[in-house]
Amino acid sequence: MKRNRRTAFILAAGLGTRLKELTKDTPKALVSINNAPLLKVVLEELIKQDFNHFVVNVHHFGEQIIEFIGEFRSGRNDVIIEVSDERSLLMDTGGAILQALPYFTDSEAVLVHNVDVLTNVDFKGFYDSFVKSDDAAWLLTQERNSKRKLVFDHNDNFLGRFNTETSEYDGDGALPSDCKLLSFSGLHLFKPQYFKDFEVKPCYVFKLYQKIAENQRVASKLIHPDYWFDLGTQEQLTNAELWLSSRR
Repeated sequence: MKRNRRTAFILAAGLGTRLKELTKDTPKALVSINNAPLLKVVLEELIKQDFNHFVVNVHHFGEQIIEFIGEFRSGRNDVIIEVSDERSLLMDTGGAILQALPYFTDSEAVLVHNVDVLTNVDFKGFYDSFVKSDDAAWLLTQERNSKRKLVFDHNDNFLGRFNTETSEYDGDGALPSDCKLLSFSGLHLFKPQYFKDFEVKPCYVFKLYQKIAENQRVASKLIHPDYWFDLGTQEQLTNAELWLSSRR
């Protein structure tokens, strides 16, 4: 079962507060871009790349997402879509993975994909290469302007996060002089066995990765897709709509 399964965990539990009026009565995952819900766009892109097992976490207006998933998977026998329900307690990015671990029993690896990120990254290629590697996780990164950076040592192992505006670093000791500072893409891959010993509670995923990186490699992988959009604001959503429409 594991050999033929490609699993993606889509983070769709966020409140979407930066999208303001658009998420007043709609979850961020169902905000439309060019007349299609974000969740549908992400699912269809991953299905196109041969992903066949999906877990979607829900919180804010979770019942709407659950209803959408029911409609989306109707008549689809080629994919499995499951729901990790966080309506009673929002688990944050790390806790979401810990709570969803029972859904990943038959998965060699899991791609984590923020629902508000749109891109055509070669996920299938990264996934299959990651499964063959000895690494615990791959954080997909970019060389772009951002104040929040991920920090990697000279062996390309994850150390922590650094804020270029405040100079705040959450790793051990001082920021290494020979480190690499890269921007996170909202996309990462992990192997479930490295999370099994953590207590299931709300927490940030980077804290978990820092702990895992003490014994296993949590590496950076640069991405260079044709497009990548982080749709955190209405302006970013509009820009993405215009750009994607121009490519048709």
